[in-house]
Amino acid sequence: MTTFKAIRQRFLAPLDPMLFNICLVLVALGLIVLYSASGSDMAKVVSQLRNLALAFAALWLMAVTPPHILEKLAFPVYGAALVALVGVALFGEVSHGARRWLHLGPVRVQPSEVMKIALPLALASYFEWRGKAIRWKDYLVAALLLLMPAALVVRQPDLGTALLIASSGFYVLYFAGLPWKIMTGGILAGLAALPAIWHMMHDYQKKRVLTLIDPSQDPLGAGYHTLQSMIALGSGGVLGKGWLHGTQSHLDFLPEHSTDFIFAVFGEEFGLIGETIFLSAMLILVARGFFIAHEGSTPFARLMAGSLSMTLFTYTFVNMGMVSGILPVVGVPLPFLSYGGTSLVTVFISIGITMSVHHHRKLVKQ
Repeated sequence: MTTFKAIRQRFLAPLDPMLFNICLVLVALGLIVLYSASGSDMAKVVSQLRNLALAFAALWLMAVTPPHILEKLAFPVYGAALVALVGVALFGEVSHGARRWLHLGPVRVQPSEVMKIALPLALASYFEWRGKAIRWKDYLVAALLLLMPAALVVRQPDLGTALLIASSGFYVLYFAGLPWKIMTGGILAGLAALPAIWHMMHDYQKKRVLTLIDPSQDPLGAGYHTLQSMIALGSGGVLGKGWLHGTQSHLDFLPEHSTDFIFAVFGEEFGLIGETIFLSAMLILVARGFFIAHEGSTPFARLMAGSLSMTLFTYTFVNMGMVSGILPVVGVPLPFLSYGGTSLVTVFISIGITMSVHHHRKLVKQ
């Protein structure tokens, strides 16, 4: 019994209790709403349980890996992910008009998901290497590292994922001390480039932006997703209609109700109270990540934990904004709730890395 207790303690030691317990709560909410959203399909729930087993294994593996090992692996992983994105552009599988998947033998991977982790790791490693000698040229190098994968993902085309990848890299630059002058200049340059960007966008992307302004202009076409999700959220009210009693999903009015729009199902069945519980848990998760970043023992650890925590918040905000009609529909899954393996494993890897920063922090003598 003593040996078993010692093994259990050794297994749990790398896992930050607060982060781990919040993950368990969010996972439980995800399985509950997935069962309803899938029409009581236990096969899909079992499939998600398998995804969760893999995700928790990845979380533990990252948690026990010291940050200095992750730092050494950062650029090799970034390089491999970049090569994979090039492979997608040349040989990737076309699905729903986009080329996003790559077959590596029996394995089917989405390199853009890997890049969501690889880019912030590589940038954090670069700024750790530069140390206190950071100059404005270093930000140009970092911007190039950011723009290369973002451009390849835009080409797939997958504008939503490209923006998320770019945001994960931007957070590293921001936490590394990117001057406000450069950020202001970048914002002004981006605004000036909007006409050119609009001209380069695909027709379906333009329609998504126009639909955001007025979803009712095409209620059965481009505006259908947004209108139905807004109806679902609004009909839930404060208390919700109750578990398994959501009409928009069960009567198949709500599209993608197990993946991108699962938050609409959650809001319809559990109402404002359920939404508040979910959002509060996510905010605590992100806040804990920021606290761990503050305690990080190296610049690499601090940049890594801070940027990954902020990226997790961004995923949540973008999905909820998309479902509630304040952002365009970009196909971003909701962490912990949406069905799927790749995005789930990516989220758990980022949390595991944050746990590693906390577990391997060094105590500095005063």
